[in-house]
Amino acid sequence: MSARNSHTTADVLPWDSAISLIHRLYKDGDYRFSLLIATGCFTGLRITDIRALRWKDLMDKDVIEVIEHKTKKHREIKLNHDYMKHVKDCYEALGVKNPNEHCFLTQKQTVISIQWINRRFKEIKTKYRVPIKNFSTHSCRKCFSRRIFDMSGDDKSMSLILLGEVLGHSSVNITKRYIGLKTEQILSAYDLLSF
Repeated sequence: MSARNSHTTADVLPWDSAISLIHRLYKDGDYRFSLLIATGCFTGLRITDIRALRWKDLMDKDVIEVIEHKTKKHREIKLNHDYMKHVKDCYEALGVKNPNEHCFLTQKQTVISIQWINRRFKEIKTKYRVPIKNFSTHSCRKCFSRRIFDMSGDDKSMSLILLGEVLGHSSVNITKRYIGLKTEQILSAYDLLSF
């Protein structure tokens, strides 16, 4: 629960910052959070779907299939080679013996809660000086979305349509607002003024 009248919308985690953070967390032995952030940034899944993942869902697969918790829609996700290597590295570093085990567990072997993840993200933001104002679980999904848009080349309108399909948005305007594009466009209007 957020404080009354507070801004709680997650901001986009910049791609380069996300990759750096994933590596730094891994280097510091925080394998689960390194993998959690990588999973959000490389798959675009919502945190409820990420929390449900088991090692067997990710290990040695090129494509995973998920029924999204929120929308109940079937989704196929192609896994990036670098991400697949990171999954394997985390699996081995954690010494996991049972591939049926959930990927994101507490020390008591229960699936970590969204509230606990968000509290941990605030600590991570401070410790690693992550350049983002509102860092929460949804920041990783927005990072994925913005990266797809930024890497799409010249045909940005087609990319917005494709991205909207991937995210399950009902309109291009929703997708633009989601990745922060609409806000950027509105704020850039002020740059048109001169003295």
